[in-house]
Amino acid sequence: MVYTGYVSNGLLAAEETGWVPYEDPNDWKHGLAVYDGLELMSGDEQELQPSLNRVMRIIDYDLAMKHPLEHTWTLWHWENDRTKCWTEMLVDVTSFNTVEDFFSVYYFVKPPSDLKIFNDYMVFKEGIRPMWEDDANKEGGRWIMLLGKASRTYIDKMWHDLLLCMIGECFNYTDEICGVVINVRNKVNKLSLWTKDSRNVEAVLSIGRQMKELLQLGDMEIHYQVHKDAMVHHGPNVNAIYKL
Repeated sequence: MVYTGYVSNGLLAAEETGWVPYEDPNDWKHGLAVYDGLELMSGDEQELQPSLNRVMRIIDYDLAMKHPLEHTWTLWHWENDRTKCWTEMLVDVTSFNTVEDFFSVYYFVKPPSDLKIFNDYMVFKEGIRPMWEDDANKEGGRWIMLLGKASRTYIDKMWHDLLLCMIGECFNYTDEICGVVINVRNKVNKLSLWTKDSRNVEAVLSIGRQMKELLQLGDMEIHYQVHKDAMVHHGPNVNAIYKL
């Protein structure tokens, strides 16, 4: 007797088929009569075809589409050069507005831990230049993390995580956020989150608390400085109006 059932191209499953008897064991044409009009495949193809059919049925074609971000963001790079003024050292690298494009940019550029001393990365909302004097920043301030002698891995992780929190709109007062900056320096590296209005106490404190929570900073203290103070004073002389 000849078994006729296998799962492929809509053929019957085993439990839905029967055994087809034939009188002459040598009469192979009669034994294969049940396949009349069907295309036979090799054993390898029979195994592959059901898998391929199942895969094609479950493909989510939305995966082929990019996932838009709420805002368009611009990556800036600053490198110290004593022959140039500050604005001439600032370079607009590229902009992105989808999740996929963000990761393309993120993995294309060097991580902060590979930057030379006196180099900065900035990621800001489109149309906002990463400087105190910009209209969107001039009344604002920044939450600062001092990374000190942290490991290269930790520095890169904090940069990565804060970027994702920012572009992913994880903060309650996301409209108050302008951008993120990492400063690579000799003694201490700084990671800062810039907000547009230092006078909005509720928003500033909410953003600071969420920054600590989202980055899981624990006992690490972060400081909030007003840009106008930083324009007058520098380094440790800048007064922090809030500490968390």
